[in-house]
Amino acid sequence: MVSKNNEMMRRDLEVIWHPCTQMKDHETLPLIPIKSGKGVYLYDFEGNSYIDAVSSWWVNLFGHANPHINEKIKAQLETLEHVLLAGFTHEPAIELAHKLADITPEGLNRVFYVDNGSSAVEAALKMSYHFHLNMGKRKAVFLSLTNSYHGETIGALSVGDVALYKETYEPLLIANRQVRVPADQSREAAEDALAELEEVLHQHADEIAALILEPLVQGAGNMHMYHPAYLAGARQLTRKYGVHLIADEIMTGFGRTGKMFACEHADISPDFMTLSKGLTGGYLPLSVVMTTDEIYSAFYCDYSEYKAFLHSHSYTGNPLACSAALATLELFEQEDVLGSNREKSRYIWERAEKIAALSNVKEIRQQGMITAIELQGYSAQERVGISVYRYALNRGVLLRPLGHVVYFMPPYTISYEEIDKMVDVAYEGIDTVKKEG
Repeated sequence: MVSKNNEMMRRDLEVIWHPCTQMKDHETLPLIPIKSGKGVYLYDFEGNSYIDAVSSWWVNLFGHANPHINEKIKAQLETLEHVLLAGFTHEPAIELAHKLADITPEGLNRVFYVDNGSSAVEAALKMSYHFHLNMGKRKAVFLSLTNSYHGETIGALSVGDVALYKETYEPLLIANRQVRVPADQSREAAEDALAELEEVLHQHADEIAALILEPLVQGAGNMHMYHPAYLAGARQLTRKYGVHLIADEIMTGFGRTGKMFACEHADISPDFMTLSKGLTGGYLPLSVVMTTDEIYSAFYCDYSEYKAFLHSHSYTGNPLACSAALATLELFEQEDVLGSNREKSRYIWERAEKIAALSNVKEIRQQGMITAIELQGYSAQERVGISVYRYALNRGVLLRPLGHVVYFMPPYTISYEEIDKMVDVAYEGIDTVKKEG
């Protein structure tokens, strides 16, 4: 008799083209059909459980099937599932916008609803360019950091630094310059990189609309991390040279770095902040662009004028997604989430010390509830991450390494016992590939 798992795998591979996947891999790497989720666990159809150590692509904050978020979505479902946000509005969108304006850095008083992270980046880029145009300046170049990632739509790809994407789609990309990201988490590295940033701004500020960066942690860039001094310096320099600062907090927002937003580590307020992923607790797609009254006012005009920002998505401000986001923020209000995260991040660091002693580990770095373990001694062709992934899955932990970087980014509800298992399995997996190598 064919198992439910095997039947689902067969039917899936007949029709579905999976994201961020070389589909040929599934000739030897089985898909895992998931039946349900609860807390930090995912369950397949054969009764196996997996600790979701990567928060299902960094989105889940408070566990799967969270009772509080579930109830809020169910209640909204009985009232209003969706309505266009052009000419109409609804209570969840209004309440969420006010809450976001209250908790984000000072001055970010305007909320533009979008659908997903890449779309938020696209909207922020367009807003920045269009603002300068409304001010009588044509500034059509964007500045970004090396090793960065901001999404996979055309504008977002343009300001990223993933060679595989940029080389393939280069003819389609918008104008972008790059400056060096700080080499590590030291203040000295931040200061060195700021010197280069100032040189570029001094020479080219008249053509640069905005600098976009991932504050403190470059997610898809192998979880590279840098010092908050770079954020503070970048904010000063962009103001000095009349260039916008776009903080892409799609991954770093909502407590991941130890504060509600990564920008708070440097006490800065950008001109734009993009938010998504954890915004809805991992339930539904939703993103926003936060910006200032100054930028909003530059678009306030008669409809017939070219100054208006006529950008839209069909599911913008969806009531169900907004309700999920409101429920997520309520959990932050009801519990000392950030305090609990600080304790858990310390515990993860302490438990991971034994991993650092392995000879195939280059370093371990951490920022809040993000811990990265960088392996050494492997070529890209060896795909060591896949070996660690296989090992961990067979022992009930979902790790999805970024190349040779194994990382932990679990839901905040993970227990200390579950942390122990997550770290122990990662240690065993890394040690096993060392022995096999």
